[in-house]
Amino acid sequence: MGNSYAGQLKTTRFEEVLHNSIEASLRSNNLVPRPIFSQLYLEAEQQLSSLEAGSRADNEEEEEEEEEEEGSESSSPPVPYQMKPPPEGCCTTDGFCQAGKDLRLVSISNEHIEVPSGFLLVGAKSPNLPDHLLVCAVDKRFLPDDNGRNALLGFSGNCVGCGKKGFCYFTEFSNHINLKLTTQPKKQKHLKYYLVRNAQGALTKGSVICWKGAEFRGRQSSTSTCSSTLFQLPESSGLSGSTSSEPLPAANPSAPAGTQQTAAAIDHIPSTAAFSSTVYNGKESPKQQLMKNNLSALTRPSVLGTLTNSGPPKKRHKGWSPESPSSTETWNSQLNPQAPNRIKNDGGSLSSLPHSALVGPASSPAVGSGEPVSVPDNLLKICKAKPVIFKGHGNFPYLCGNINDVIVSPLLYTCYRNSQSLSRAYEQYGASTIQPISEEMQLLLTVYYLVQLAADQVPLIEDLEQIFMRSWRESHLSEIRQYQQAVPQAFPQVPSQITAVTSAQLPWLAGLAASSCNDSVHIIECSYSLAEGLSEMFKLLIEGKLIKTNYVVIICASRNRTIDSCIVITGKYQARVLSESMLSPSDYQKEVNYQLVTGKVETLGSFFSTLCPEGDIDLLLEKFYQENQGHISSSLLANKPTAVNGTGTAVCTSYEVERHQIRPFQLAVAQKLLSHICSIADSSTQNLDLGSFEKIDFLICVPPSEVTYQQTLFHLWHSGILLELGLEKEHLTKQRVEQYVLKLDAEAQIKFKVFLQNSMQNPHTLFVLIHDHAHWDLMSAMHSLYPQTELSTGLVDRLLNCREVKEAPNIVTLHVTSFPYALQTQHTHISPYNEIHWPSSYSNGVDLYHENKKYFGLSEFIESTLSGHSIPLLRYDSSFEAMVMALGKRFPRLHSAVIRTFVLIQHYSAAMMAVCGLSQMKNYTSVETLEITQNLINSSRQCPSGHGLMVVLRIPCTPLAAVAYERLHNVRERLALEDNFEIILGNPNSGITIGKHFVEQLKVWQKIEDVDWRPQTYLELEGLPCILIFSGMDPQGESLPRSLRYCDLRLINSSSLVRTTLEQELGLAAYFVSSEIHTEKAVVNDVLESDPEKLSSTDNEDEEIATEGSTSEKRSPMKRERSCSHDSASSSLSSKASTFCTESSPPQVLSNSTEETTNNYERQKQKVDKGAQTTISKHLPPVTEQLDMKQNIKSAQVSITSSSSSPFSSSSSSSAPTHNSFILQTSQCSMTKASKQPPIVFLPKLVYDIITSTDSSGLPKSSSLLPYHSVMWASSFRPLMSKMMTCTEQSLYYRQWTVPKPIHMDYNNRNEGRMDTFHPRRLLLSGPPQIGKTGAYLQFLSILSRMLIRLTEVDVYDEEEININIKEESDQYYHQPGDMWPDLETFKKMPFDYTIHDPKYEDASLICSKLQTINNEDRSMSRRQEDMYTCRQTTRMRLSKYAAYNTYHHCEQCHQYMGFNPRYQLYESTLHAFAFSYSMLGEEIQLHFIIPKSKEHHFVFSQPGRQLESMRLPLVTDKSEDYIKSPTFTPTTGRHEHGLFNLYHAMDGASHLHVLVVKEYEMAIYKKYWPNHIMLVLPSIFNSAGVGAAHFLIKELSYHNLELERNRQEELGIKPQDIWPFIVISDDSCVMWNAVEVDCSGDRKSDYTWTERNVSLKQILQHIEATPNVTHYALIGMRKWSSKTNSAEIKEPFSCCHVHDFIMLNVDLTQNVQYNQNRFTCDDVDFNLRVHSAGLLICRFNHFNVMKKQIAVGGQRSFHIKSKVSDTPVSISPAQYICAPDSKHTFLAAPAQLLLEKYLQYHSHRFFPLSLKNYSHPVLSVDCYLNLGPQIAVCYVSSRPHSLNISSSGLTFSGLLLYLCDSFVVASFLKKFHFLKGATLCVICQDRNSLRQTVVRLELEDEWQFRLRDEFQTANAKEDRPLFFLTGRHI
Repeated sequence: MGNSYAGQLKTTRFEEVLHNSIEASLRSNNLVPRPIFSQLYLEAEQQLSSLEAGSRADNEEEEEEEEEEEGSESSSPPVPYQMKPPPEGCCTTDGFCQAGKDLRLVSISNEHIEVPSGFLLVGAKSPNLPDHLLVCAVDKRFLPDDNGRNALLGFSGNCVGCGKKGFCYFTEFSNHINLKLTTQPKKQKHLKYYLVRNAQGALTKGSVICWKGAEFRGRQSSTSTCSSTLFQLPESSGLSGSTSSEPLPAANPSAPAGTQQTAAAIDHIPSTAAFSSTVYNGKESPKQQLMKNNLSALTRPSVLGTLTNSGPPKKRHKGWSPESPSSTETWNSQLNPQAPNRIKNDGGSLSSLPHSALVGPASSPAVGSGEPVSVPDNLLKICKAKPVIFKGHGNFPYLCGNINDVIVSPLLYTCYRNSQSLSRAYEQYGASTIQPISEEMQLLLTVYYLVQLAADQVPLIEDLEQIFMRSWRESHLSEIRQYQQAVPQAFPQVPSQITAVTSAQLPWLAGLAASSCNDSVHIIECSYSLAEGLSEMFKLLIEGKLIKTNYVVIICASRNRTIDSCIVITGKYQARVLSESMLSPSDYQKEVNYQLVTGKVETLGSFFSTLCPEGDIDLLLEKFYQENQGHISSSLLANKPTAVNGTGTAVCTSYEVERHQIRPFQLAVAQKLLSHICSIADSSTQNLDLGSFEKIDFLICVPPSEVTYQQTLFHLWHSGILLELGLEKEHLTKQRVEQYVLKLDAEAQIKFKVFLQNSMQNPHTLFVLIHDHAHWDLMSAMHSLYPQTELSTGLVDRLLNCREVKEAPNIVTLHVTSFPYALQTQHTHISPYNEIHWPSSYSNGVDLYHENKKYFGLSEFIESTLSGHSIPLLRYDSSFEAMVMALGKRFPRLHSAVIRTFVLIQHYSAAMMAVCGLSQMKNYTSVETLEITQNLINSSRQCPSGHGLMVVLRIPCTPLAAVAYERLHNVRERLALEDNFEIILGNPNSGITIGKHFVEQLKVWQKIEDVDWRPQTYLELEGLPCILIFSGMDPQGESLPRSLRYCDLRLINSSSLVRTTLEQELGLAAYFVSSEIHTEKAVVNDVLESDPEKLSSTDNEDEEIATEGSTSEKRSPMKRERSCSHDSASSSLSSKASTFCTESSPPQVLSNSTEETTNNYERQKQKVDKGAQTTISKHLPPVTEQLDMKQNIKSAQVSITSSSSSPFSSSSSSSAPTHNSFILQTSQCSMTKASKQPPIVFLPKLVYDIITSTDSSGLPKSSSLLPYHSVMWASSFRPLMSKMMTCTEQSLYYRQWTVPKPIHMDYNNRNEGRMDTFHPRRLLLSGPPQIGKTGAYLQFLSILSRMLIRLTEVDVYDEEEININIKEESDQYYHQPGDMWPDLETFKKMPFDYTIHDPKYEDASLICSKLQTINNEDRSMSRRQEDMYTCRQTTRMRLSKYAAYNTYHHCEQCHQYMGFNPRYQLYESTLHAFAFSYSMLGEEIQLHFIIPKSKEHHFVFSQPGRQLESMRLPLVTDKSEDYIKSPTFTPTTGRHEHGLFNLYHAMDGASHLHVLVVKEYEMAIYKKYWPNHIMLVLPSIFNSAGVGAAHFLIKELSYHNLELERNRQEELGIKPQDIWPFIVISDDSCVMWNAVEVDCSGDRKSDYTWTERNVSLKQILQHIEATPNVTHYALIGMRKWSSKTNSAEIKEPFSCCHVHDFIMLNVDLTQNVQYNQNRFTCDDVDFNLRVHSAGLLICRFNHFNVMKKQIAVGGQRSFHIKSKVSDTPVSISPAQYICAPDSKHTFLAAPAQLLLEKYLQYHSHRFFPLSLKNYSHPVLSVDCYLNLGPQIAVCYVSSRPHSLNISSSGLTFSGLLLYLCDSFVVASFLKKFHFLKGATLCVICQDRNSLRQTVVRLELEDEWQFRLRDEFQTANAKEDRPLFFLTGRHI
């Protein structure tokens, strides 16, 4: 009951619904296909925008009433109904229930209503109260979904007035709430609206309940809630206490929808991936996983609910499917605002959204309002920190008074506003129906977030945005997920209801949340305005009542308006970090500089001097200096040998200079770059024409760092690339190399201008513009916000993005960077297809590139901090951090960078003093600093050559770096350590300055003779013991040497948290280590041998036991087990600074014995995070003692018991149970050891936490930070990044979710309705820092240059002519060497040379003539059997300007020739049939011509029907310089790409007719590649035929055409013999043509000289066509080119012999001589012999030759002989090509003729055994030439009457071959020849019948004996018409 209309189609509106359905389907970009009938079946077809919905709101009720009445009238008549009388004594008032409780919405909208789980509040309409809604609670299962379907039949409801529950019938319920109906009660008719809470918490009318699809209008909120759980906070256990069960307040439904949706929302989503959510093996398909990361709410059904299945109605709430934890979401416009907000850690499952539309609160909190709040005086002095006030919701009051002591930030307000505004992706679907997260919930979530932050953590806006996103998403998308499930969910979730927080409950809930955090978060509730709360907060601060409080949340909430809020950061550490993070890098520098210049830091210095009880450090230093001046540090220098000299002093053998070599990785990347360049060139856009470039030039742009500049010059010099590219000559100077590297400084523009001029002047040179370290300076040149900045700012934009670079067709720009994120925004210039990412070394556990070194980058450093790894390479220094924090509280006005720098300098100074013997100074440094200093000072003493370690001390602020340098320099000098190690100030703007002593050392080590040499790069400092103070705000690509051991980053600006900044600082430590694990070095417990990824421990930590002051707790078992943090000073020396850390440090624990320390170790570790400081002040061994220990350790079993030994000695020895693992060399070079292990990195605690904390997918937190300063997030509605993302997916993520700020150079690269914002010739190479990108791009230049040269070169056959020795030796020459043309009469006297000289026929049978019968027995000796089948010889030749080209050639000149003619549409051509009859085939032949429009002038068409009549032919007498008379035919197969059909350059632009002869099945592909060429398409019967068929048809067609032309032109008065009779038949591999020029100007007539030069084909053809009496020659050809041609071969300029490859054929003279259409091989030899025997002249021009290109595909290679039975490729030997007739032999799928020819070539000796190597007695071959193999000679005779044959009178033949002999062969003809006894006969016929007839007709049985078993056939099936043979013996 109650559901009677649910399944009826409203026929009255059928047409309208159908129309809308079709239109919606066409426009839809849905995720899921939409079945038509479910659209027509009571479904909502129109989505109204929020504007339309708003305009209709007033009329909605009346329209729906009318529609409902219409519906009921059209469906069924009204049912008369008599209500049951109400029980006595109950209330019957309209609007009240029978218990007398008010149900009207207006009355109870503000009251708290208890709603059970699974129930919704709905409004019922009473006919007696048209203006009121009655509030009811109804089980949502009995309400419809968004489509008006899936409501369970029946009813279940409660009365909200009296609380009565369990109404099971709507009739009963309608009686209880006094509806007083006159018709039958139906829930569809009377339950009209959902009820929702608005922003003020009042219950209001929500969207219409969608009972019928046609009634759906613009609803304001959705229809159901999802199940929910308590808040699960990241890293916390959830919320204690319960929340109210009221619905969430809905946002104002009339809020504007925001900006319009643009196409950009769906730009980066693959359309195919968006349509389904297929599950593969229980996981999502790879495409879906990409979609999960990329999904941008882009495609949501515009008609709702099309995804539900048609089964019985189900319970409406569904959660995730068990298989797919984050399946692709379909976004509905009716998202649920009533669902609760949850935070849940499910990284990577968020769906992405594009830009948010900033729809914020009506009044901007940026404007102060209400009474002002006075900031108290002396606030900073009292609080020791400036409080940071983050504006939140609502109005913010004015501040007055001491406002310099507070910082006000709009950051949180912006975050709230962004999270409340809906993304564009939602707006296109009517965003007003989706409710954003409420202000109350935002604030409550913020409180939860602050509560779970640790005392040393700082809040991050990114974290909050993700929390809001997750909460909002969990609230609104749960029900949508049900539509994604392909199968019903196996375990439906139990619904549990948590509904909205009201403003009244907010302070209480916030207080409840804050109650558990030990007062770190304090809540202040105020009644009227924020002003009173702020005043109270200031009062509490002044009174010191907020000492333990880090965050104060002030809430002003009342029922009648929106909440006001702000959050004040009062924690000293947090306030300092946040306030400093608001400074821009330049402001940061200014602030520090100001504090240094004004002397504010002096207070810090004077404070330090009070710490030391022995007096000021400077006094101690002076005292030490005075005392030790005579015997300076003898203990330190005692063992130190001098540097290497020539007298045999000990030399360090383990030091070796690395040779520059290309690693497999770099080669792979270079090849990837090359393939991208090729794909740009191959694309149809014509953006890069590689074929037009002859050479490469380049310019490398680097940041203005002198070291980086010199480093790039160094790489360039040693790569040899300039010589390889031919840019420079042998004697390269540094000045010449500098031309190719541009430092982006003030002088860059001049050099760049030269580069641009070169590119314009050399259009045939490809210029590669390499922008190295490309993330540096992305400032827009247009941006004038910083006019005061130096000239170099915005230089990259001015130079690389200038119009000349963008438009130059010969400039390719390559950006190279380790941090590409800022170049991957929505406005980037670089196409995602033009990105090249450094490949990963492992794929599915397989090592892809066998490198002998392993790269250690960020991920490996992070991995080393995890449990189970031997040594954490990333560490922080807790005692240093504690001292900094304490000093920060004492000196609140000093910038923390200043404090940190001064503390660290103090630590280094004290450590140096401690190592030099002032042991009391150990207490004034930290263990970490002492370890660094000790290893640095001792390192050079362990190496005979004095090699040492490098320590990088990173101080970004240049003034502070200068202070540090001065101070450390001074301390080193006082301690007399000047010769022990160097201190270098690394300033980006200047070079390296080091002392003379160290320069000399470096020169000796590196074997440098140059007197003036100075190191110019950090790489050249390898082995130098030094502290490198690395300054500059950002590293600019400087590489560090392998001797780097410690990277001290404790001073990096940790408040500036962007991904690029953090990663590039850590990139300094990126390192290559040897990947071989040395067994003696491996610490067994620490490294699992089975894991190749894990590095061996840092090279023998026993050295650290002995020499590093036992400071490393890296080796302790406890250390390895602990994974929460790596505070390497947790059980360590704490400086005496602890004594003034009274606010944070508990009392110190002093340990006086090793045992106690060791035993307490684990306990102490657990206290680390609570700030426990333990002091071990007396356990550091003096240096000498350590050395003795080191030399005395004999085995791993040594127990270290000295009282001065390490507290960790026991764990050290226990971790090396094997004897081998502790082998020590007493003088092992520290630098060598350092190069075998990655450096140790020290970080600020804040940065360490961010780097090492990971999200649920394992992604480091740093990766999800804002990628760069000059970009911003496109929306808060973005998904989490995932660890599983590849580089490509990360790129797509940033391209979708980041936009450049106005200061970014890409800001103006907008997509203004165009798709061409990507620059076509711009590439991006990204790879980890220090991995070898420079080597990769230099290698790329090398292989690109080689490829360009290769594009201009071809491999041509270079073979000597064969059978030269068989030639007739004659002194008679018929022509003079200089003759240009043959003389006809003289030529007729020349004998025909039967011998084949073409080297491609080296394995063909020799053709005998009478003249050659003598001395040819040695032929077998001269031909080595093994040479026969080897590869043919080729030579690489540079293409000349007259070459023929394949399809890959593009140049301006031949665009029109190739069909890029603007006058003709591409591919515009017509198909014409052309038929002629041929008697020999016994049928009419029909050929097809494909004629492009541009070539129609070569043909004659009939006028009325445009039928093809003939091909125009010129006259013999025509003469024209620009015209080739002979049509050229090129038969081709399988070479549509590689055939050389572009004859434009070969013909030197002359007009010519060129026809490609193709097989029918290849027609389409040839037409595609050569749209402007005429095609002659062979009939389909020739699809499997050989080249003989093509030649046969070309010749027959040409003769037929000649007849037609003679007839046509005869009517014009032209004689038939005047029509030009020649055609050219050319191979498709003829590439160039040469002419020999003979100079006969010598004294004697016989003297001549000759030169060969490349000429155009036009010149050769015109020369031949101009031959006197040319029409008397039947065939004209030329030599094949060979580099070994000698004078004798060209002394006779013309030969009468065989011609091949490129011939001119006289079709008139050869009318009666045919090509054999069945032939596959040697058909040209066969034809030549027929022509000669017919008495026709064959002339070869010896002064012309043709070069043939080696083409590896197509041609004869197209024919594969395979079995007809099995598809599996089985190699079949030629012996199997024939079989006995009727045998069970496997039939082969190949033409019979091909099988015959191949069999005879390899196995003819089976038929002609006497003929083998018997050249005096050849096989007689009648009317044909078949190749019987190189060891059998044949003698050709023609049976035609009057034919020219050799005299056979003296010849005896060893065999007879009769092949398909015709009627001219008669018995009498054969009886003229003599045969040896036992000679063999082979007769070949088409069938067995004709075989027998031939034997009878030729009377063969008279002289030959036959046996039945001597009959054979080719191994074809019957339907393939095999050939049959019969063999016999001569009697």
